[in-house]
Amino acid sequence: MRILRKLIILVLASSLAACGDNGVTELKEWMDQVKKEMHVKVTPVAEPKVFVPVTYSGGHLIDPFDSSKLLVVFARLKAANDNGLKPDFDRPKEALEGYALETMKMVGTIDNRKSLQGLIQIGKAVFPVVVGGYMGQNFGKVISINESRIDLVETVQDASGEWTERKASLELQEAKK
Repeated sequence: MRILRKLIILVLASSLAACGDNGVTELKEWMDQVKKEMHVKVTPVAEPKVFVPVTYSGGHLIDPFDSSKLLVVFARLKAANDNGLKPDFDRPKEALEGYALETMKMVGTIDNRKSLQGLIQIGKAVFPVVVGGYMGQNFGKVISINESRIDLVETVQDASGEWTERKASLELQEAKK
């Protein structure tokens, strides 16, 4: 066992001796030669530009970013274009004003000798509608009812906040067989 250990130590020592600095000296010589041959040329940095401060002379003018300026302009436009059209927010809401017009279907009419009433279906429930009644979420007022359609006028706000009227109608839905 002792001989085997001594032999292993001897082999390791001889292998380490073989890795001497022969390659290291060659590498150092090559690096020194490259350093001598290299000439680094550094371009000088340009001088910084001189900043000349300028005084602001528009302090007495109206601030273009002032929000109150926009409010004044919108108030003038509203006063000039006020058509007096706006929905009555104080009246009690009717049952059909809680539903969007797109969810309603006209399924028929009823003639009760006084007037023609339209029948509107929402889901499985059917509601009667008369001329002058309201339906839809855009303040839609029923203006006419006939056998095949219900016409109404909706009061909606446009992009500038003005109230405008637009016409809408519901066509009679034929029964599917």
